[in-house]
Amino acid sequence: MATRKTAVEPETKLYRSISEVSDMLEVKPHVLRYWETQFGMLRPKKNRAGNRMYRPDEIKMLLRIKELLYARRYTIEGARRTLLDERREESPQVELGFDHAERQMLLFEVKEGLRGIVARLRTRSAGAVRESEPTPVG
Repeated sequence: MATRKTAVEPETKLYRSISEVSDMLEVKPHVLRYWETQFGMLRPKKNRAGNRMYRPDEIKMLLRIKELLYARRYTIEGARRTLLDERREESPQVELGFDHAERQMLLFEVKEGLRGIVARLRTRSAGAVRESEPTPVG
């Protein structure tokens, strides 16, 4: 029986695909691609196949962008200016924003791990039910 590799690999996974990041942020992949065009500081690497691969710092930046746009209702231009100001100042506010992003990333990884455990438990319990059922005599 082949085991499915879970998406959760805390701190060992250097890059995440656009679909993983999209799930993590709960936005569509096209939104991430659009943000890449609007925020110059966001430059994910691309693998040989041309697929975007996001590093942890870029994921934190995306979480901050989402917070500014969705929770605080900034315009794209306002969010861009805020991020640039925060980078220049390196004030405690930046740290608060990224602390929140780190917690979000950790919560996502924990949820993914729990989903994997539940799936394995369901598979095992389904197998145990099948084993306890009487086998038909033919």
